[in-house]
Amino acid sequence: MSRGVPGLPLSRRVATAARWPVGIGLTSWRYMWRTTPLHRGERTGSPTEDVPPPLPAGVSRVDIQGPDDGFGPLFHRSYRVRIREPRMSARELMARLQADPDAASPGEFATFVKVRGGEGRMRVGDEFVVRMAGPWDGPVRVVDVTDASFRLVTLARHLEAGQIEFSAADVEGGVAFCIESWARSADRLADLLYQRLRMAKEVQLHMWTSFLERSAQIAGGRVAGGITIDTRRVDLAVDRTVTELRDRPLNFDPERRREHVPENGWHVDDLCEPLPSEPPGPPIDGGSWEIARRLMRGYEFADPSIVRASYDPDEPLEGRTMLLQLRFHGLRFHGGVRVSEVYDDERQRDGRTARVWGWAYQTLEGHLEMGQMDWQVWKWLDTGRVEFRIHAYSRVAPDRNPIVRLGFRLFGRREQLAFLHSTLERMRRLTETALREGGGEPVRRTADELTARRAWGTGRASSRLATYVDD
Repeated sequence: MSRGVPGLPLSRRVATAARWPVGIGLTSWRYMWRTTPLHRGERTGSPTEDVPPPLPAGVSRVDIQGPDDGFGPLFHRSYRVRIREPRMSARELMARLQADPDAASPGEFATFVKVRGGEGRMRVGDEFVVRMAGPWDGPVRVVDVTDASFRLVTLARHLEAGQIEFSAADVEGGVAFCIESWARSADRLADLLYQRLRMAKEVQLHMWTSFLERSAQIAGGRVAGGITIDTRRVDLAVDRTVTELRDRPLNFDPERRREHVPENGWHVDDLCEPLPSEPPGPPIDGGSWEIARRLMRGYEFADPSIVRASYDPDEPLEGRTMLLQLRFHGLRFHGGVRVSEVYDDERQRDGRTARVWGWAYQTLEGHLEMGQMDWQVWKWLDTGRVEFRIHAYSRVAPDRNPIVRLGFRLFGRREQLAFLHSTLERMRRLTETALREGGGEPVRRTADELTARRAWGTGRASSRLATYVDD
């Protein structure tokens, strides 16, 4: 049985409740008039790489509320800031915050109250309650303390289920400070507030970015370049679906591809988009052919407002199973595909030679369509011309639901063509950006701008740019 939140008498709870209206008002005002630049990015995470670190041995597990106790997707978030010209070193700043984490907390909005452990020093096993200007006070326990960091785990009755770590490091010209969390919503209501209404998400963002700003003030320095917030979302239910799809068969016979022609009711598409050229000869290091290949490996060309892909990044590309979410004006349809082959070879066309890298996926049972798509990057060795090519054959799959069947017959082809043509533009623009400005954040910004349906509330793209950035 949970022993609840220790050390919070009724008077404290009443005082906290009395602060809600004023605190939320002040928080909203400061949020609107924030001047520190925020650089926000959100993408799909990995079920193996974006889970919280294991709890250290010897830490009490009583009342711990971990991700397995939560609801909805897991969010791995990091808030990073560089503090220029501080009067404190990273260790001195961390010692100050460990002695009193409330020193950096935005007092009108949230305060750290120690309810277990001695004052003036942080030790493993200490417990705090983060009292917030809203009905979501959060009990936490210290599970790790070093000279450069401390880590907390959520306890029963917290709004979230997971861990959060605060760390600092000396870097050239100052101190790098980071807050990193791994958490799911504690229950359906918290998930509604965080993911659907986004209220708790913005409240949380304001709290931790304010914590970073105040930490810079404590260190006697200034925030340089704004605050970077990176969010990686891991949909655990989707990951389970991907696992189940691995045993699902194809919904068509690829051996009969000679019959997959327009005369038999199939759509056949061959599209080509020129990419920045290279000097004649084999592909060059860091050139457009190599960049396009890296983007293709992670399905970065897909417009997330039309199609989003979920898969296990640790699974080899050849044979990889992917769950595609097809998005149509608020409606969501899911379909499984499997990568059937990956190729890297030279091809002859009209006496000319091209280096070709590409891969193909085929549809699985339950997909709204059946067929195959090939994604390819070509380089003509004689001229240096580089091209992104798509070859596909497809048709509508049988569906027992007459409404879905009718809707897909009315709009499916139009949506398919919109996806294919947006893919061509995205690949060209992303390749140009990477050549001009390098990978990482410039590519992410360009990807965010290239969503066909931003007006329909798609928000920022959550495509998996990790493949290009880390490859």
